[in-house]
Amino acid sequence: MSLLPVFIDIKNQPCLLIGGGKVAARKLNMLCKAQADITVIALELCNNAKDLCAKYSVNVVTREFTDADIDKQRLVIAATNNAALNQHISELAKQKNILVNVADDFTQGDVVLPSVIDRDPIQIAITTGGASPVLARMLRSNLERCTPAMYGELAALVEKFRKQVGEQIDDETSRRRFWEEVLQGPIAEMVFAGKLEAAQEALANKLRTKDFTGNETGEVYLVGAGPGDPDLLTFRALRMMQQADVVVYDRLVSEQIMDLVRKDADKIYAGKERSKHTLQQESINQLLVRLAKEGKRVLRLKGGDPFIFGRGGEEIETLMEEGVHFQVVPGITAAAGCAAYSGIPLTHRDHAQACIFVTGHLKDGTVNLNWEMLAHENQTLVFYMGLHGLPIICEKLIAHGMFANTPAALVTKGTTPEQRVLIGDLQSLPGLVDDHHVHGPTLIIIGSVVTLHDKLHWYLTDKEFTA
Repeated sequence: MSLLPVFIDIKNQPCLLIGGGKVAARKLNMLCKAQADITVIALELCNNAKDLCAKYSVNVVTREFTDADIDKQRLVIAATNNAALNQHISELAKQKNILVNVADDFTQGDVVLPSVIDRDPIQIAITTGGASPVLARMLRSNLERCTPAMYGELAALVEKFRKQVGEQIDDETSRRRFWEEVLQGPIAEMVFAGKLEAAQEALANKLRTKDFTGNETGEVYLVGAGPGDPDLLTFRALRMMQQADVVVYDRLVSEQIMDLVRKDADKIYAGKERSKHTLQQESINQLLVRLAKEGKRVLRLKGGDPFIFGRGGEEIETLMEEGVHFQVVPGITAAAGCAAYSGIPLTHRDHAQACIFVTGHLKDGTVNLNWEMLAHENQTLVFYMGLHGLPIICEKLIAHGMFANTPAALVTKGTTPEQRVLIGDLQSLPGLVDDHHVHGPTLIIIGSVVTLHDKLHWYLTDKEFTA
């Protein structure tokens, strides 16, 4: 280990920053967050530095640095664009036993300001010892993805109960297991969901009832997996996918996304293909309840967003009736994802001032929709599950006033490497399905925004078709 990792409390301590450029502004931001008593010496400040100085009431001295400026400082940072001056400041600070950091040259100072993940009071610091700040930032980015923003609140909750837990649980091993259950179970998830009062009450109740057995209460995570591209998952979705005990998933969840689920989790396929369900919706609802009441963390993984034609509302109704804890994690719905990957903006001030998401498959199996409302200009229609009823959809829209040459698109397997975009109009669209052997999952986009595809398409351009 070439460096000793040390965190220093500089709150209200005098700290000096010499320099006013972009690099200096990054250092200044860290000093401000650490609540130091800061003096900045620079002939000129960049805009970011000016904003920070105004926000945090930093003492700004507009002149050249002098040797006397370094006296009585707790920490000195040399961040000018003059290497010789930075070296001089470093040598001067070392002579006076003052901690010094030299921006962009670790060898000149004795302190490194690392790349930091701040979840106050939790801080994760990463440094490459000056070898590669870019690599440090990349590592920080990777860690950010698996470090929920509410970890600081979780740490604060633990701190509040730490003494009380220590008084009630004498055995060190039992105490450790107790905290592991709290930090990995439903109480932690309450914190991550922003339910701070509920988490505090649950932990207090756990101590009141002396629930030290390690028996966890189950919970359901209703998670949107997005339209197919794993990179479109949210950080929160990925975290829940990796901690679930059992996964109940639909047909539209891609294999690449399933590969990101915790490896030893039980996996239950729920089907959800048109008129061909492996499990009926009522059975799925009860399955989620049963698994959660067995103490399991249940991931209900759905393609797209669970609340947009995903029947997520029906599932949480049952969970609420049964008193089962749950969380909902939104996903990128197919309309947003597939349209973006097709180069078709759903709204555009020259084409569409509204966008309507429509199901092409009603509960009774019909396509009886409000056609008068749908058949208007200056709006975009996006049909989910409309492939089977496409001839009726096109016929009804034309019959209710839409022009037969209204631009329309079919997007199959959107956002995945198998994506295809077929461009036509209301009259030609049904024929495209037969000519190109189109199968689901397919999204239908109707409206003049479709004409922008030729100009804006960017993804898998070798798989584009136009009628």
